[in-house]
Amino acid sequence: MANSKYEYVKSFEVEDEVMLPNLIVVRIDGRDFRRFSEVHEFEKPDDGRALNLMNACATAVLEEYPDIVFSYGFSDEYSFVFKKTSKFYQRRASKLLSLIVSFFSSVYVMKWKEFFPEKELKYPPSFHSRVICCASKEVLQAYLAWRQNDCHLNNLHDTCLWMLIKGGESEREAQKLLKGTQKQHKNELLFQKFHINYKNLPAMYRQGSCIFKTEVEENVKYNENGTPVKRLRRKARIVHSENITGKNFWNEHLSLLKEVGGFTEDVEKIKPEFVRSFQFENKLMPSTWIVIRIDGCHFHRFSEVHEFEKPNDKQALNLMNSCAVAVLEEIQDIIFTYGVSDEYSFVLKKDSQFYQRRASEIVSVTVSFFSSMYVMKWKEFFPQKELKYPPSFDGRVVCYPSSKILLDYLAWRQVDCHINNQYNTCFWMLVKKKGKSKSEAQHYLKGTQAKEKNELLIKEFGIDYNELEIMFRQGSLAFWQKEDKNMTHESKGSVQNSHKKVIVEHCDIIKPNFWEAHPSILDENLPIY
Repeated sequence: MANSKYEYVKSFEVEDEVMLPNLIVVRIDGRDFRRFSEVHEFEKPDDGRALNLMNACATAVLEEYPDIVFSYGFSDEYSFVFKKTSKFYQRRASKLLSLIVSFFSSVYVMKWKEFFPEKELKYPPSFHSRVICCASKEVLQAYLAWRQNDCHLNNLHDTCLWMLIKGGESEREAQKLLKGTQKQHKNELLFQKFHINYKNLPAMYRQGSCIFKTEVEENVKYNENGTPVKRLRRKARIVHSENITGKNFWNEHLSLLKEVGGFTEDVEKIKPEFVRSFQFENKLMPSTWIVIRIDGCHFHRFSEVHEFEKPNDKQALNLMNSCAVAVLEEIQDIIFTYGVSDEYSFVLKKDSQFYQRRASEIVSVTVSFFSSMYVMKWKEFFPQKELKYPPSFDGRVVCYPSSKILLDYLAWRQVDCHINNQYNTCFWMLVKKKGKSKSEAQHYLKGTQAKEKNELLIKEFGIDYNELEIMFRQGSLAFWQKEDKNMTHESKGSVQNSHKKVIVEHCDIIKPNFWEAHPSILDENLPIY
């Protein structure tokens, strides 16, 4: 990032490293997936295709991130276990949970048609995520046992509930009939009333799915005489087991023993309250501005693979802007957002109680929704280009105590926009027009100041930097704006109706003139300086 007088705002960023020897688990679960399943008409109590889609997404996560060595999931949730020595993203909780949930969300949208070819994805799914710090492998064992027990109890209850509903009971009547019943009673109800032996239902429904990598032999090429050359490869494998934390199951897999550690005893009694005490949670300071900054992960490669125009691809930037507008419309506590290149900063109102100001919930839902929307909108902006692999974004959330510091944060990001874009414009002109290699262009520009870059563009390429498109030079600001519309009623005549919509502007947000002209963006009663 570029140097400027505004860089002091970085001191408000809090590092959230999960210290060794804690084992790291990232758990994601669907946001309002009850509604999502109803809108998309999932089968009840279990939709095999929906569960297999979740499994496919989790498999993709394991294949993308080698530090994840085991995962367990059921319904709309999945838990990912990192190897005990992982240094991925310097073990920073916000980065880990945001990156995993972002990639999972992107894959979910990309794979939707593979599992539901006849169904339209009507709106972008989103997921929560959080980090669980397991102080020992015994805590991890207790955590996984807790999740599998939840899978069994929830699925048994839901199976009974939906059989009663399909049998003619209302949902309220079915819930009343099941209230306070134990497992044995539910099993008897299914067998006696519906002739269902619960233990004969598919294992995936009753036990959930676990995924880990095992060595398999694959043909990598063929000799001249036609005989195959085989190599051992590590591939993700989906397994359904009655007890994923039993020492017999866990200890028979060498990869789990090596990367996580073995279990010496079976879990006898599950204590959810014990496991919950290890859940990493950070509640943000009240009465402060909350900023969620998301940033494209390896977007340099992503832009090359998808052949974005250099130094700026207008369609790619408009796609980012469109996703940011969708986030504002989805999360009402976000009042405005500023973006440049592959990053966006979302600002929540000072008194926001969004997810009770829990950092992990706020950042994960935002980055998940943004990622899903990016994939869903891809064809709208790139109708001739195939999305070759799922994009992902990492995120963090930071609190700023005053409006002045908040505006200095935004100024810092806009200074970065200007410096980086000016450099990139010079760099790509040297590469495209002068035929220089990338290393030669970097060497040529090393140590040059803004004035020298402007002169280079004018003298060598006839480009006045200040005449380039303003979105490239200053980024994009999206915010809510009130509109007063005249409405006519037969009895009352013309009346005023207040209406809000999100608009996108490209402007200089460093100077106070803009904010003075738009006081409602922050707060009509809040002084800017």
